[in-house]
Amino acid sequence: MARWGQFGFNDAASPIIEELIYFHDHAIIILILITTLIIVISGSLLINTYTSRYTREAQLIEIIWTVLPGIILIFLALPSLRLLYILDESYDDSSLILKVTGHQWYWSYEYEELEENIVVKFDSYILPTDTLERGQFRLLEVDNRIIIPAELPIKALISSEDVLHSWAIPSLGVKVDAIPGRLNQITFRANYPGIFYGQCSEICGVNHSFIPIVIEALENISDFRDWYTKITDTK
Repeated sequence: MARWGQFGFNDAASPIIEELIYFHDHAIIILILITTLIIVISGSLLINTYTSRYTREAQLIEIIWTVLPGIILIFLALPSLRLLYILDESYDDSSLILKVTGHQWYWSYEYEELEENIVVKFDSYILPTDTLERGQFRLLEVDNRIIIPAELPIKALISSEDVLHSWAIPSLGVKVDAIPGRLNQITFRANYPGIFYGQCSEICGVNHSFIPIVIEALENISDFRDWYTKITDTK
């Protein structure tokens, strides 16, 4: 959950965001080293009183400023390619499949059939401010949360019914565009039980700011099955 005055990332709650934070720190360290080197060289040039009027060429310097940026790019590219592979990784059939559909201005969710001929699907709307209970967050709470078991891979299939949306949960490292007529997918996993908040991250109309996302990760599979049984009994 983001806080006022926060400059860093949210606490990592999935393997995806952990890897993203590692890559961010790796890139920042390289940028700091480059910036420090530029400051040192610029300072030395300002205070240096020596000149070389007879220098016609400096092949060594040219080789250095050609090769060094290439080496730096390699140190950035290799972790980046690894991260892209991890983001596109798809798990086996043990994943729970969740279909997500964006609307103006709410989300629809549909679980795969865990029991024959029983489909769990519902719409998720923002809760009005005057209905919030103590401890709930304004503009982030919904009437129907997504319920998933912790530590189980979740395969989300994301699309849109009308305009372009973006299904984003920062703590889980998830951000996928919901495009009309197209099905995008991502596989994620919550490392621990908790409640994770997100919002649409693509301007989709006048009420763009009022379609939040709430995922509640339960402690184990049995708790999820109890919830699934309870919600199917009410249908």
